[in-house]
Amino acid sequence: MRIAVGAPDNGALLKDAIEERLVRDERVSDVVDLSAPDITYPEVSFRVARAVAEGRVDRGVLICGTGVGTAIAANKVPGVRAATAHDLLTVRGSVENYDAQILCMGQNVIAPSAAWALIDIWLDLRHDPASSYGPKVDEITAYEARLHA
Repeated sequence: MRIAVGAPDNGALLKDAIEERLVRDERVSDVVDLSAPDITYPEVSFRVARAVAEGRVDRGVLICGTGVGTAIAANKVPGVRAATAHDLLTVRGSVENYDAQILCMGQNVIAPSAAWALIDIWLDLRHDPASSYGPKVDEITAYEARLHA
């Protein structure tokens, strides 16, 4: 799995800790850090989301102070679903139910060890389009397509 990571300054410490673990994980074939010095949370979110939307990576991890700003910004990129999650139920649902390709977390909200525990599970999660959520995700995708046609 190819993963893009990104964070502005207020998420850099957690992003670095997560990136270090991702690089060593056998399930991850490539980690691309799209952060830059003094980058804003919208810009790094757009970079990661575009990498996902264009197929350059399979998933993304964005870190800011709370995870909310990066999710809002990433969701502006057509074809991308980003979710803020800091607990097992939300992480699982973000992928299994809603097919979110980007996980957003907050450096001010979760400790690195807890964040990694969730990302470790997240790496193995998959969306089942035949599930009861499949048609709902399709409905979102169709609406988005109409907006960007």
